[in-house]
Amino acid sequence: MSLLQTLTVFELIDNAHVSGQDVVDLFEDYPCVTATTHRVSGAKGATDFVHITIPGSAGKTHGGDAPTLGIIGRLGGIGARPTRIGVVSDADGAIAAISSALKLADMQRKGDVLAGDVIITTHICPNAPTRPHDPVDFMDSPIDDVTMNANEVVDGVDAILSIDTTKGNRIINHKGYALSPTVKEGYILRVSEDLLRIMEMTSGRPAVTFPITTQDITPYGNGVHHLNSILQPSTATTVPVVGVAITAESVVPGCGTGASHETDIALTVKFAVEVAKEFGRGTCQFYDAEEYQLLLSLYGSLSHLQRRD
Repeated sequence: MSLLQTLTVFELIDNAHVSGQDVVDLFEDYPCVTATTHRVSGAKGATDFVHITIPGSAGKTHGGDAPTLGIIGRLGGIGARPTRIGVVSDADGAIAAISSALKLADMQRKGDVLAGDVIITTHICPNAPTRPHDPVDFMDSPIDDVTMNANEVVDGVDAILSIDTTKGNRIINHKGYALSPTVKEGYILRVSEDLLRIMEMTSGRPAVTFPITTQDITPYGNGVHHLNSILQPSTATTVPVVGVAITAESVVPGCGTGASHETDIALTVKFAVEVAKEFGRGTCQFYDAEEYQLLLSLYGSLSHLQRRD
């Protein structure tokens, strides 16, 4: 039941003094799970990065060859103190990622061990800055995006789910979550049929996707408009990345409080856990490798879109 883990994590981070160590402490009763944190400072403050590894029975940590899934909780900060009191909408990505890790750890302790490793990364900042954005204000981050990617996009993963609150727009008018097309090295590929199948299975409803543009998969700081940072991990890796957007029917600022919906986050967690199960055993593909090679032979590399210069 993903809701239990979601509520546990939500209650933990609804705290002006929460730190990355508090998140790590959630996993102290799971001896097979490795959870670490470290603080990084930037021009606008500091944040605690969290790194959690759930080893699989045939995963790389045990010398196996099962593929590794990366789950990133993408956000600027979980709070905007002192200008806002409480958990902001932007926190949903972190809550979902940590809740996914907690659910997978609990499954493992009960004997349900996945085939592949799962690596979860996010960061904890209860006092992040905000910044103007159209149509509503965004949460900013105390550190720059290069540093963010350097700490959240880890080596050794074979695909990434990037979970991010995506409510501050008029592009997605759906309450729950939605999937992006797969992005790989500058190419916006077709939406994964396997991920659509898993979404429909876990939600019990038709799949929901959202459009992205070339601007959205270019690095932050280049002067062009971005939907948000959900696909910024794709600028720092060669593996396929899919955005999992936690969404609303109305336009909600990322710095808004009282705007998180635990049931929507729990649905996202359920989806991420099922993807982790299938990806590790090879029954979920993020993209068609042969078609991708055909695109490269026809049109060449688009990896220059990942660069800032």
